[in-house]
Amino acid sequence: MFIKIKVREIKKLHPLLLLWVFPFIFAGCGVYSFTGASIPPESRTISIDHFPNDASLVQPTLSQRFTEALQDKFLQRTNLQLVDGVGDLHFEGSITDYRTQPTAIAGDDRAELNRLTISIRVRFYNEYDPDSEFERTFSRYYDYASSLSLSQVEDEAIDAINELLVEDIFNQAVVNW
Repeated sequence: MFIKIKVREIKKLHPLLLLWVFPFIFAGCGVYSFTGASIPPESRTISIDHFPNDASLVQPTLSQRFTEALQDKFLQRTNLQLVDGVGDLHFEGSITDYRTQPTAIAGDDRAELNRLTISIRVRFYNEYDPDSEFERTFSRYYDYASSLSLSQVEDEAIDAINELLVEDIFNQAVVNW
């Protein structure tokens, strides 16, 4: 039994067919993902060393929180497998700065805003694309009202800063726009 399909019906299906097939074409390439990551197709693994806190002021949970946030980003936005040792993509580094300082001074020499700044030194290695490797420091900050103490905003500030730092590092390593 043959199914008769009119040309007019095929023309109606044509745009829908393209929308359905398009993602499979690019997913099969293994080079580009819809998250914006551009990873060599041979890359299968990633390793992210623990980032020790070498700052003069040490926040006890920062090291673990940052390392886990970076791992989570790559596991959620790529198909890479996290491994111990050295993966096809490898990150290492340390937290180099954790400080708070006044930023906006009022007319009576009193701080209106304080700023928490976190800096991370990162070394990135790419087994299949050495040209994308880098070593640099990423730094982000969070401003908060001087009427609040650091301990009142610290968890929120660390989460916000970590999110920005991790996005910066992810973009530098695998988003080549």
